[in-house]
Formats: sequence, C-alpha cells, structure tokens
Amino acid sequence: MGKLGRLAINSEGFIFDPETGNSYTINKTGLFILNLLKEEKKTEEIIEKLTEEYDIDREEAMRDITDFIEQLRLFGLINAEEYND
Repeated sequence: MGKLGRLAINSEGFIFDPETGNSYTINKTGLFILNLLKEEKKTEEIIEKLTEEYDIDREEAMRDITDFIEQLRLFGLINAEEYND
C-alpha cells in the first residue's frame, strides 16, 4: 500500500501525513475513492462502486478517479508507480 498506508484519515475528509506533517482536506467523493484505494481496489472496482454510490456514468467515474489519483501524486501522497492500473 505504500504511502497511503501511513495516512491518518477521518470520516470528514481530513487527511494527515505523519511523515511530512502536512494535512489536506478532501470532499466526500475523494474520501470514497481514497478509502477504496487504501483497500487496494483496482480501477474497474472503483468505477463500479462510484457509479453505484453516486449515480454517475462510467466516463465521469473514470475521469474523477484519474483526476483524483493525479492530485494524490502531485501532493506526494502516492508514488507514480504505486497506482498504475
């Protein structure tokens, strides 16, 4: 699980990285995706769960996942090679 495993995440979307001391806030959708990533779910599983939970189409779900993972990478919360599927 790498860097995701070290993060402290509360149910309101507050994230704390104890390694860097940085904290972040994410919305409900981001929290939903992040929890699935921590469970090591694959992209296809996350798409399925997003479309069920939020009543969105596959294209929008894929876009949300891709954008969110890119943000996690930019903030150093996951490595580039940590989530590639």
